[in-house]
Amino acid sequence: MSVIPRIIPRAEHTISRSQIDKGVLDVLYTLSRNGYEAYLVGGCVRDLLLGLEPKDFDIVTNATPDQVKGVFRSRCRIIGRRFRLAHVHVGDKVVEVATFRAQAEERGDRVIDDQGMVRRDNVYGTRDEDVWRRDFTINALYYNIEDFSIIDYVGALDDLKNGKIRLIGEPIVRYREDPVRMIRAVRFACKLGLDLPNETAEPLPDLAHLLAEAAPARLYEEVLKLFHSGQALCVFEKLRQHGLFGGLFDQTEYCLQQPDSWSALVIPVALGHTDERIATDKGVHPAFLFAVMMWESVWQAMERDEQEAVHIDDLLKAANIVLTEQSERTSLTRPIMQHIKEIWALQLPLLYKQEKAEKIMGMPRFRAAFDFLVLRSVAVPRFQSVVDFWQEQQIVHPEWLWQKPSYVSYQNDEADVDAYSTKPKRRRRYRR
Repeated sequence: MSVIPRIIPRAEHTISRSQIDKGVLDVLYTLSRNGYEAYLVGGCVRDLLLGLEPKDFDIVTNATPDQVKGVFRSRCRIIGRRFRLAHVHVGDKVVEVATFRAQAEERGDRVIDDQGMVRRDNVYGTRDEDVWRRDFTINALYYNIEDFSIIDYVGALDDLKNGKIRLIGEPIVRYREDPVRMIRAVRFACKLGLDLPNETAEPLPDLAHLLAEAAPARLYEEVLKLFHSGQALCVFEKLRQHGLFGGLFDQTEYCLQQPDSWSALVIPVALGHTDERIATDKGVHPAFLFAVMMWESVWQAMERDEQEAVHIDDLLKAANIVLTEQSERTSLTRPIMQHIKEIWALQLPLLYKQEKAEKIMGMPRFRAAFDFLVLRSVAVPRFQSVVDFWQEQQIVHPEWLWQKPSYVSYQNDEADVDAYSTKPKRRRRYRR
């Protein structure tokens, strides 16, 4: 498809090189000096135009992954099979470099399954072809470092101005190619405050079942982007509005449809608190998110009411069943599953073993478990007296609270380091 792009010169837009990471500029100019085209593309260009700070910068080039490897040598690693990409290391950062992809039928190293999903796409092309392989118009802007212009093939600037999220091409076909685009549409709508017009939103309920075909590890990462980006409550409401939530949490969606659902009452409160924590630069942890989402499913697996007392063995048996099933949809690692089960298991001593307060408060998951109990009290008011007891103990005996190990450095507030820290631990490397 041949379309003459709209070129927006430097004088007519607000993006400056000073807003771009120096390591990213280094990669762009190194590719250019070696005779290759290189552009910033996608969400980083969009966010810079909207006055937002991009979380990462993506580069696209006419150099193949092997040619990028040849330019950067030991600083570059080629990853992926479905989409081959080059990761260039600049200091302690990694810059992702993709090759222009062709707008082509199934051929060469491009494979489409019977449902229309792209299983592999490594047919390379030009910039004029690459734009049509991108998902949404607002993610198809190119920034040219040669003359600092912005290149718009698909009316992306008009869509940003009008506040709309549109797909490039036929929506049903594009969703079938990659079902994750459906939840990305919701995330962008909430993140950027944009609308989903009928052409974008109408196919979503009928195609939601395709999410089950996406890789569980990828859906797990998408769930964190959805609910840990500061718009969790908006995302939750829109996912349910468009019939997509069950594609991520099918057990929870079943609970939400029941009368007097615990999840319907508590999940919005929990997600509102998550948004508040992110807005105040406090950490959040995926285990807490999944613990809230899956709690009612555990009780249904036990065939018990949330207000009943249960034995720890029954709780953990039900937890294993529920988390294993959830992991088939959104892959959960063993440490995350263990963290979730510890939060749930501590609910029993919090409710019934107050005489062991010192021991319980010294447990690493106490803070997360206490916050979880606070949420439970929203649905079960009689738990409020227990919440008050533990709140008072933390004030009177702060020395009983679990203390973080001295060798671990956290960026979050002291009181919440274990329950909410998201800073990854760095593995030690040993020389032979």
